[in-house]
Amino acid sequence: MFKTVLFPIDQSREAREAADVVANVVQKYGSRLVLLSVVEEPSPEEPNADPLNADPMVSPEVVAKLLQNARSLFSQQGIQAEVLERQGKPAFTICDVADEIEASLIIMGCRGLGLTEEGATDSVTTRVINLSPCPVLIVP
Repeated sequence: MFKTVLFPIDQSREAREAADVVANVVQKYGSRLVLLSVVEEPSPEEPNADPLNADPMVSPEVVAKLLQNARSLFSQQGIQAEVLERQGKPAFTICDVADEIEASLIIMGCRGLGLTEEGATDSVTTRVINLSPCPVLIVP
């Protein structure tokens, strides 16, 4: 039923909690698992932002380590995971990758690090739901 599952991850608690659901779905359906993390493009309003206070998802090194840790976590459960790292706007990049890999399901936490000042209506999760080429399972 779910041939390919895309699991976009960031450093949020919600993403960590969604990992259990991802493992269950992938094992139950024998799905291909693709882990995705998006290195966010720096905001043009803050070209000289202090790197010590920068968003961790802007650092390619932090994102690479996050992906490696996630791959290890799934490997311990006997799940082979492919890893993709992309740069761009998270919601658009997640949906582009879902289309590219022909994902049959995206699983993500209900609120990642992408909650904006405007609130949940502008969150990455909400944008993915509205733009996704496949079903999206949101883990509360």
